[in-house]
Amino acid sequence: MTMKALTLPLLAGIAVAGIAPATAQELTIGLKSEATSMDPQFHQLSTNIQVTKNIFEALTTQDAVQKVTPGLAESWEAVDDTTWRFKLRQGVKFHDGSDFTARDVIYSFCRVPLVQNSPSAYTIYTAGIADMQAEDDYTLTIRTKATNPLLPSEMWSLAIVSANALGAEDQVTYGPDGTCEGMGDVPQAPAFNDPGIAVGTGPYVLDNYTRGSEMVVTRFDDYWGGTPDWERVVMRPITSDGPRVAALLAGDVDMIESPPIQDIPRIEQAGFSVVDALSNRIIYLHMLQQEDAPGISGAEGNPLLDPRVREAISLSINREAIAERIMGGYAQPAGELLPPPMFGTSGRPVDAYDPERARELLAEAGYPDGFSITLGTPNDRYINDEQVAQAVAQMMSRIGIQTRVDASTASQFFSRRNALEFPIYMAGWGASSGDMSSPLKSLVATFDPETGMGPTNAGRYSNPDMDALLIEAMSTIDDEKRDQMLQEAETMVLDDYGIIPLHYEQTVWAMKSDLSYEPRVDQYTMATEVKPAAK
Repeated sequence: MTMKALTLPLLAGIAVAGIAPATAQELTIGLKSEATSMDPQFHQLSTNIQVTKNIFEALTTQDAVQKVTPGLAESWEAVDDTTWRFKLRQGVKFHDGSDFTARDVIYSFCRVPLVQNSPSAYTIYTAGIADMQAEDDYTLTIRTKATNPLLPSEMWSLAIVSANALGAEDQVTYGPDGTCEGMGDVPQAPAFNDPGIAVGTGPYVLDNYTRGSEMVVTRFDDYWGGTPDWERVVMRPITSDGPRVAALLAGDVDMIESPPIQDIPRIEQAGFSVVDALSNRIIYLHMLQQEDAPGISGAEGNPLLDPRVREAISLSINREAIAERIMGGYAQPAGELLPPPMFGTSGRPVDAYDPERARELLAEAGYPDGFSITLGTPNDRYINDEQVAQAVAQMMSRIGIQTRVDASTASQFFSRRNALEFPIYMAGWGASSGDMSSPLKSLVATFDPETGMGPTNAGRYSNPDMDALLIEAMSTIDDEKRDQMLQEAETMVLDDYGIIPLHYEQTVWAMKSDLSYEPRVDQYTMATEVKPAAK
């Protein structure tokens, strides 16, 4: 990998900051974006996940390379094609001192479909569950509607909340689709700003959450997994790149995520440590594929409904130039929705940069003079996101699609995206399961709130044949067959240009030299995994 970043002059007197020891008791992290809620079941957003994972745990967990390991479940086994038995960990305490039992698991799964106004709902993981039964306090049986070989992996995404803290009755009985009994008056997301509601089993206890300012957690001394390294952790959203780097260099924070590529040389020269790794996060373009599409002019109807137009957009993009010039080498051009050789990838080549062919396709589709369109993007969520979007817009404009960039903060962008305000938008997706089923069922499966499929399909792409193949793949136990099915399903989408991959992010963290962090392919900044560097 090459990095083409400018070496900027060092600020006077900041070199000392990199070698100054972090306080043994407190860790302060500067985040690139802000969590939208302390409710761990409200929004499938990486910032929310990495923050709430300090407080809440799940039945399983994943290490830095997404290997599934035991969490609140010590072990699990497939009893038959649709039945799993989980042995729960005994001796686990919630932050309020109550015991963790199977009742809390049932309540947690029951609550998911009752969470209101979720921008990206967790029902994608619960909709396939037919029944849950507690054999005893520490043995849980889960029966799925269809065969689901990925269930243990998916469990990592479903946080376990305290049934007692949330007002459940003594007996909670599972029923699918929000029909559970014994739930009481279920608190909604805003209630989780209260530490008395945000009660988990994790290594840290919520102390304070101030929107726009910080999230503070303190060490849970009765944590079953041993004593956490830090007595207090402060996570501050610093969404602008310059102030985030300045906070690190000044010693106001101990660690930051996603330092700007061009600032890495001076960060290293100031004595800080920098770590990076290729992530599973795909940066992609999604196009609104319905008749009524806003933000398009100079064309009758919605030209994005024509696959030739979508292909023209893909061929207009010079991914190599974006990876090298804008991302400074901290990106890899993408031809798929996951980087090979992850499960379900085929090794499909990256679309060639071919503006001449792109113009021909536009003419064939009936748009020889092009049209005008608005490209939506966040400006504080992904690495150099607005710069990448501006480059894409310029490339599209060169083939006749005059493109205006509408950039906004992540919170504004996601709200507008989910309201289908953009005819085309740029966003990213990290595969929580580590296989192709994650982006397929979330981004391009037909949007269906009842089944939980397509929760992040804000392009409203729909391919019933792909849906059927994906559902079959997710119900196939045989790994070889499932891998092949997922490859075929992805190929159907990409051949149709239902979504356009751009690049995989190379994720970067910078920190004081007395800290260490193993880069995660899922890009999460996990405070629990930040360690004092070995002496």
